[in-house]
Amino acid sequence: MSRQLAILCTVLAFGAIAAAQQPAAPFVPKQSDRPAPVDGDETGFQPMFDGKTLNGWDGDTKYWRAENGVLVGEITPATVIKSNTFIIWTAGRPKDFELKLDYRITAGGNSGINYRSTRVPDTVTPDNKFAMRGYQFDLDGARRYVGNNYEEKGRLFVGVRGQVTRIVGTRPPVVLSTFGDEKELAATATDDWNAVHLVIRGNTLMHFLNGRLMSITIDDDIANRPADGSIGMQVHVGGPMKVEYRNIRLKTWQ
Repeated sequence: MSRQLAILCTVLAFGAIAAAQQPAAPFVPKQSDRPAPVDGDETGFQPMFDGKTLNGWDGDTKYWRAENGVLVGEITPATVIKSNTFIIWTAGRPKDFELKLDYRITAGGNSGINYRSTRVPDTVTPDNKFAMRGYQFDLDGARRYVGNNYEEKGRLFVGVRGQVTRIVGTRPPVVLSTFGDEKELAATATDDWNAVHLVIRGNTLMHFLNGRLMSITIDDDIANRPADGSIGMQVHVGGPMKVEYRNIRLKTWQ
């Protein structure tokens, strides 16, 4: 490479870095502007899974593997479990964040995406080192629970599909409002790949599926609500099943 070409490459590289570091131009609204869908991801999302290995994840490899760009959880007739087990992301304990991913699950399968969760002892299966307690985006192949907010090993059903609920701690969660029919929203899930989006900010927990709002949970139970915690994917007690996760990415706000 000539000296002149080397200098030009260096100048261009520094220019690209400087441009990337420039703050975005402020948005100046016009009277004609209206909210619009995002074209692709917003900036700031980082991948959590390399698609090839379980690096950065901790779980029982009897049930979990990386395969063709997908995080696979599978129970076979020879590995049926007596208690739920998770694969846990080890690179952080997010507080306020957005999580996006795609999932696909067999018809009889049951799984969930835990967040603001912690690893806990399993009294049913003491050698299960990957039990979790915490909020969960519930999902299943039969679409009975998909989109609910279920606090695993905790306060159980804290948010139900089609509802805005508030947890107060002195009684079951209170329904503040409804925004959709539960059965109609269940049909949002497909038998193929489905896109999950979690928006978790402060005490407000929003679950989206395939672009539709599924549940909003407002947790005012100060004594019992977790402020941060681990993210994990579940394989559930029951018969043989398979669940797949891909395009797992996170954007944090703290």
